[in-house]
Amino acid sequence: MKNARRRIEVNLEELDRVLDEARQAPLSEEDHHKLREALHAMAAMLARPRNTEKTSSVVGKPEEAAGDSGKQPDINEPPSPGHGRNGAEVFSGARRVAIKHQTLTHGDRCPECKLGNVYRQKEPKVLVRVTGQAPLAATVHSLERLRCGACGQVFTAQEPEGVSEDKYDESAAAMIAQLKYGSGTPFNRLEQLEKQLGIPLPAATQWEIVEKAARPIRVAHRSSRSDHARRARHGRAACRLRRVRKRNPSRTRSRRTGPCAAKRQASGPSLHGRSQI
Repeated sequence: MKNARRRIEVNLEELDRVLDEARQAPLSEEDHHKLREALHAMAAMLARPRNTEKTSSVVGKPEEAAGDSGKQPDINEPPSPGHGRNGAEVFSGARRVAIKHQTLTHGDRCPECKLGNVYRQKEPKVLVRVTGQAPLAATVHSLERLRCGACGQVFTAQEPEGVSEDKYDESAAAMIAQLKYGSGTPFNRLEQLEKQLGIPLPAATQWEIVEKAARPIRVAHRSSRSDHARRARHGRAACRLRRVRKRNPSRTRSRRTGPCAAKRQASGPSLHGRSQI
């Protein structure tokens, strides 16, 4: 239940008298009480009531502060130039790493004021870290081998999950093809770049990798081309037929030739009264 606001009668002339007397002598207890009640009433009227604890409601919006200054914005003034930086949401291909707080969790007591609880914010603090790397990176896996001194049997450690005996991964073939045919990077230039970064990748090897990866795609590509050509031939034939029918609307059936057609023409009209073409 809300508390009822007190009703206070304020006499401006009396307040002016109190202020004038305060210049000559200290305020009396009665005048001090009147001035205090008037100030509290004015502060209660100016205070904006709120029923939420959101930051925007407690602190206020920047637009309100700008409007109170009395300065009208110039509509002809050009907008301030941006800083030219890309936000974190633009990096769609970046690897996302979520880092939890080292000492606090959702709902813990605030270590600063010891009164309230801390809650997880909707928008975390974002740090974008861009690192340099080679277009094609290599990883050397050293598998430990153990040999029996009696029988000579050698036991080799199992390779990690996702690592096969193939030297070049499928992603390497896709990257080489993208650099060559998507970005226009020649094989020789990519070879020099990888050599400078400590990863030997000859141009001939790049061609072999791309050619091997393109074999399964070549079959599907040829099949799609043949289907497209077949549909194009049928489409052209249908277009020609429509043009012929448009020029000669009365010709709804094609002319027939051969002995059967000659026999029909010699026999005259059909039983249904239709003329033979």
